[in-house]
Amino acid sequence: MARNKKKIVIVGGGFAGIECTRRLEGYFKNDSEIEIVLVSEDNFLLFTPMLPQVASGMIETRHIVMPIRTITKKAVFYEGRIKNIDPYGKIVNLWGSRDKRGVSIHYDFLVVALGSETNFFGMSDLEKNAYQMKTLNDAVLVRNRIIDMLEQAENETNPILKKSFLTFVIVGGGFAGIETAGELMDLLLDVRKYYPNIKREDIRVIVLEALPNILPGFSESLAKFAQEKLMGHGVEIKLQTAVTSFNGDEVMIKRLDVNKDTIDDSMVSSIQSKTVIWTAGVTPVNTIKRSLFKTDKGKIIVDDNLQVVDFPGVFAIGDCALFLDPKTQRPFAPTAQIAEAQAKVAAKNLYSLIKNQEKTKFVYESKGQMAIIGKRTGIASFLGMNIHGIVAWLLWRNVYLSKIPTWDKRFRVFLDWAADIFFDRDISRLKFMRREPEKEYKMLDEVDDVW
Repeated sequence: MARNKKKIVIVGGGFAGIECTRRLEGYFKNDSEIEIVLVSEDNFLLFTPMLPQVASGMIETRHIVMPIRTITKKAVFYEGRIKNIDPYGKIVNLWGSRDKRGVSIHYDFLVVALGSETNFFGMSDLEKNAYQMKTLNDAVLVRNRIIDMLEQAENETNPILKKSFLTFVIVGGGFAGIETAGELMDLLLDVRKYYPNIKREDIRVIVLEALPNILPGFSESLAKFAQEKLMGHGVEIKLQTAVTSFNGDEVMIKRLDVNKDTIDDSMVSSIQSKTVIWTAGVTPVNTIKRSLFKTDKGKIIVDDNLQVVDFPGVFAIGDCALFLDPKTQRPFAPTAQIAEAQAKVAAKNLYSLIKNQEKTKFVYESKGQMAIIGKRTGIASFLGMNIHGIVAWLLWRNVYLSKIPTWDKRFRVFLDWAADIFFDRDISRLKFMRREPEKEYKMLDEVDDVW
């Protein structure tokens, strides 16, 4: 039986993968000869910019997840974890487990958009003991942890132990770290009235950043404004400070002196804390690192058209693709804005490839950057202007609300924000257990349409 249909497979259900799928659906909506397949580990798109607001209890958990099947129209969807990609045989293999069979999906064209995972830079104790802010589960665990610490501290008679319960350390002064710090401080100050034995001065939220300034993507003046506002709100910020270890009770830190190669003992100190939230870096997923694609620092090397070197018809976009900023000759930051911009170009180039047209080079022009840094305060770099305060905060809300792909979720988030004006945060602690990773079976039970 002849195989006439051309199959485009997109792996990854984040901002890059979803945007690329939607664009391809638009290009080929009336073309029955093109089949589009989307593979994602989760059956939803997670709206990651709002994770800190889920952690602080401002937004309801379900309101920042959009089921993929409600966003896509033409694509065939598979929920599954990528086992490996065979670019020579043009096959994507998905893991099987006790409950579901392994699947092999043949492709003619491939878009790799597998994103990234948290990078602990080889510090296994931090990986074991620290909390993260990458998934919905992470945000819920952080919120539960904070409420648990408040509950423990309220009736604790040992002052040293009480202090360590109420000291929260956030590692990383980028977008995720700063927005998390602002939200957590809001939550702690909002709910403190329910804990009569906890005083305002007992609570410490500390941000540790290895660089000389926070929010490296922003102008110096905006980053300085954000720092002043956060510190005025009670958040402590320690710059040029790196974490060396965390055993669950004590965070070991060292001061980084750019003028010195060696570190003397006076630069090493510790913070007594039971809670560390790690937001200090990402690395491509292992599936990419062990793939047959050429990589550099774990990222897939692509050409100007976002096509993978040596494999025509294969594109890589988002956090897993290595694309250098022509101005700085450094890789672009792993942001949703860049992922979506690359997704649009990759979809256009795939269309051009199939229709034998000229491909487009990827040129990135930033539309601006914004962050919220606490109650009714934000910073934004927008259309060449630097804005801060309540105007930037409103701008952030409007822009991100418009980015949510479905109207029902937009409305739910808007209602959550409205409720936050009138009511206090919920301090119920939902007891979620950390699940053991699912056992993966290496048997490939089913082979899907390999001709």
